[in-house]
Amino acid sequence: MRIVVHAGFHKTGTTSIQHMMRRNGKRLARHFRILTRRQIPALCEAARAFSLKQDPAELGFFTYEAAQLFETLDPDDRRPLVVSSEDLSGHMPGRFGLTGYDAAPRLMAVLEQVARDCLPDPRITFFFTTRDTKHWLRSTYAQHVRAIRFTEDREAYLARMQPHGDLAGAVTDIANAVRAPVRHATLESCAGDPLGPMSPLLDVMQAPEKLRARLTALPPSNPSFPDHVLDRMLALNRSDLGHDAWVAAKKAVMEEWRAQGSK
Repeated sequence: MRIVVHAGFHKTGTTSIQHMMRRNGKRLARHFRILTRRQIPALCEAARAFSLKQDPAELGFFTYEAAQLFETLDPDDRRPLVVSSEDLSGHMPGRFGLTGYDAAPRLMAVLEQVARDCLPDPRITFFFTTRDTKHWLRSTYAQHVRAIRFTEDREAYLARMQPHGDLAGAVTDIANAVRAPVRHATLESCAGDPLGPMSPLLDVMQAPEKLRARLTALPPSNPSFPDHVLDRMLALNRSDLGHDAWVAAKKAVMEEWRAQGSK
């Protein structure tokens, strides 16, 4: 069985890829079995939990959930399996004391070993989308400010995280931890492709040309907010608003920005 595991990284076009998978689900399903985070939430949560402290018990939960995934696959279904979720590499760096994807090599090694234990002939390829350090750090900062009550100043965050922004290095660490081939593509290299970061993943999937030609392209998903909007969100994060009021105020800021034409 051919298996492609697209396990990250955060803020490198992964959401866009998964939206395209869902939008083109019926066409893709004729050739591939597609699983995104929606179908494997427990496995993703186990990976995120292990990334926090790399507790062996949490790795045991991840191993169990991986076995549940592979053991419940229909053995008579000959379609290649494609699994796509950035959370398989753990939490997004920059919060919870995490500066990088230190847990990802171990997680990928376990995923590979469990597949070999559960399946008769797994042929795994790991695939990662990456991004240049400057834009990746700015995008992760924007996501933190948007999603949680993150209060760190932008410039302080960028300075703190600069030494940890080498995603190509993270790919190398993963490649050194597994036996399966590991491939990656930069988000910048996909900028002119109508299918965006989905295109190099389709290469790894060995998708037929006829299928690629029939896929519906979508605009980038989950884009970052401009600095002036993030500054307003940061001020709200630092405020003494209660949780519900804080959520409502941030939602109002986002809706105002969208109503103004996302300027």
